[in-house]
Amino acid sequence: MQVRWTPAAAADLQSISDYLIEHLPSLSHSTINQVYDAIRSLKSMPNRGRRGAEPGTRELVVNRLPYIVVYRVKDEAVEILRILHAAQSRRSSS
Repeated sequence: MQVRWTPAAAADLQSISDYLIEHLPSLSHSTINQVYDAIRSLKSMPNRGRRGAEPGTRELVVNRLPYIVVYRVKDEAVEILRILHAAQSRRSSS
């Protein structure tokens, strides 16, 4: 199974990285790696996340981090829609 990123999801990850580099530089590298590892795990376990707030989506809570990966399984791919902070609304994520 492939993992495909939407532009919105890529922008979310870049924003997270930018914020961490500015405010918590010692955590930036490990945090981004942890998010990537969680997303990579969807290749072999695409239905791992819980049902999403939007129909047809799923949400993967990244262990020990306040991030939620919003995605959908489509054909032979996992499509990463957004990466949100847990405090953000999950509406209009697609």
